[in-house]
Amino acid sequence: MTSSFSGQGQNRPGMPPRLPTPPSGWPIGSYATYEEAQRAVDFLADDDFPVQEVTIVGVDLMMVERVTGKLTWGRVLGTGAASGAWFGVFVGVLLSLFSPTTGAWAGPILVGVVTGVAFGMIFAAVGYGSSRGRRDFQSASQLVAGRYDVLCQPRSAERGRDLLAKLAMRPAGSGDGGL
Repeated sequence: MTSSFSGQGQNRPGMPPRLPTPPSGWPIGSYATYEEAQRAVDFLADDDFPVQEVTIVGVDLMMVERVTGKLTWGRVLGTGAASGAWFGVFVGVLLSLFSPTTGAWAGPILVGVVTGVAFGMIFAAVGYGSSRGRRDFQSASQLVAGRYDVLCQPRSAERGRDLLAKLAMRPAGSGDGGL
């Protein structure tokens, strides 16, 4: 996967390098899902099409937040303890590696875990308590698009459109996953 900050317009005279640039090119296909757009570009690549001239553009962007569960004090403290324990293991291992006493690795790890659990629970409790019930749920956020357009530089757009038309005419399940 390439960076969203790279693009064909980044080397224009007078423009600072690595700034995001609007996409350019002619539309050669439009798809409901990113997976379908990827499949179309993969199809072009399999046919020796110059895919470096192709851009997938997400249109009508929206942020989707999916609620995954209700937050309770038990869940908050448990999650804080677990993340604190992992951090404590990490710190304990580092301390045991640099300990002057050879073979004494269990003590620093145990101290790290106990201290990590305590601090993890404290920080989680403070964070949850300060919200005062305004956000009593867990969620996961995602940026999605309403559709995904495949753009191509004008010199290859006609061939790209023709190839994608062939892909669209294939029956579903014909080896490419079927669009």
